[in-house]
Amino acid sequence: MSETPTDNATPPPSGKCRIPVISLNKLIPNVLTLMGLASGLTSVRFALQEQWEFAAMAVAVAALLDALDGRVARLLKGASKFGAELDSLSDFVCFGVCPALILYLWAMQDAGRWGWIVCMLFAMCCGLRLARFNVALEDPNKPAWASQFFTGVPAPAGAGLVLLPMILSFIISDDFFRSPGTVAIWELATGALLISTIPTFSFKTSKMPRTWFLPVMIGVAAAVTFIVSAPWWTLAFVLIIYIGLMPVSIKRFRRLRLRDEAGLPPEDEDEVELDDYDDGGNATSKPRP
Repeated sequence: MSETPTDNATPPPSGKCRIPVISLNKLIPNVLTLMGLASGLTSVRFALQEQWEFAAMAVAVAALLDALDGRVARLLKGASKFGAELDSLSDFVCFGVCPALILYLWAMQDAGRWGWIVCMLFAMCCGLRLARFNVALEDPNKPAWASQFFTGVPAPAGAGLVLLPMILSFIISDDFFRSPGTVAIWELATGALLISTIPTFSFKTSKMPRTWFLPVMIGVAAAVTFIVSAPWWTLAFVLIIYIGLMPVSIKRFRRLRLRDEAGLPPEDEDEVELDDYDDGGNATSKPRP
């Protein structure tokens, strides 16, 4: 019985060793995610220095970067499992931990241990909300129209809502919004919205008629103008409108569910467009397409 001698094995090709490389398309979205994480962490630094307006603005910048990294990844085809996990961790820190710490330093210290417990509960609710979303993505039976909605309030919107008392205090300068009782009730309510099953609109899959393009662009320009000239009034207005849209989203979700259960066809093409990677609270918390 003969054996093949190992000495005659084909040697590896000579020449330079190839260095593993990674596409820049995969790097750019991760850089945006890290920039958002840095902005969220910097908000805590501003809070420690009692620069409350800068702290709230840093969270807003983190939310903006969180919305951009997923879209950039889709445009550049730079999806990666590493980027998905990094984004999920960044969401929890920026929109769960950082707002809780900011509110504790701003108002809840006077409530002692109960103030700290309330802040921890909000951060835990954000973590539970992200974990639930990650698991829900594995559901193969998700109807196509469900991509128009989030289950509960997404993490970035939750961070904005929980900071609404602070934002209103910048406008009205009333100690009512800074009282531990007010902040505690609002923080617990926002945490409950994060882990709730209330369907909220996902504007990422929304479409509009071509005739609306110019009016919408004018509206966007006006919104940017208002943000630059009166940022706190604008943010407060947007957050209040978002709260007001919740009953509308619940009504539409129920109507679409009833149509689906009855076997009726979708109402429009938006309802058959599926985007498994959208989640406002963590818009890019899973692999980016």
